[in-house]
Amino acid sequence: MPSELDTIDLKILNLMQQDASLSTAELAERVGLSQSPCWRRIQRMREEGYIKAQVVIVDRLKLGYHMQMFAQVKMTRLSESERADFVRQIQGIPEILECYTVFGEMDVMLKIIAPDVMWYQEFIFSTLLKLPGVQDVRSIVTLVEMKSTTAVPLKTRKPR
Repeated sequence: MPSELDTIDLKILNLMQQDASLSTAELAERVGLSQSPCWRRIQRMREEGYIKAQVVIVDRLKLGYHMQMFAQVKMTRLSESERADFVRQIQGIPEILECYTVFGEMDVMLKIIAPDVMWYQEFIFSTLLKLPGVQDVRSIVTLVEMKSTTAVPLKTRKPR
C-alpha cells in the first residue's frame, strides 16, 4: 500500500514534473535534503507507483505533425476478445497518442496527430474504420493549443 506523501515528497514531485532531467543532487539541494535520502524518496515513489516514468516531451510541430484531432468513435458491441484486439491495435498505432472510453453518444475518443488533412483523411479510411467494431468516426480538428501540460496537480483543491 502506498505511503502518504509528505511536503518534501510533494516538492520533489513538483520539481520533477517541471524538469525530469534534474539530478538527484540538484533535487536534494532544492528541497533541503542530502542526496541519499532524496534518492531513497524518489525510489520509494517509483516503487509505490507515484512516478510512472521519466520521459522527454518532443515538439510534434518540429517533426511535421501540424494537425491534432480528437476522433470520436462509435463502436458496435464487441466480445471480450474483439475488445482486446481493438485495444491491441490502438496501442500499435503511433499517431494515436491517447485513447479513452467515454459516456454519451460516442464510445471512444482518440487524440491523434497528423502532418496534414489529406494524410488524416486517408488514415480514417485505411486505419480507423478498419479497426474491430468501428462504425463511425467524427473528428474535431484543433486550431490553437492554448494549454498543454503533463503536470498533475499534487493536491486536490476545492472548485471556486
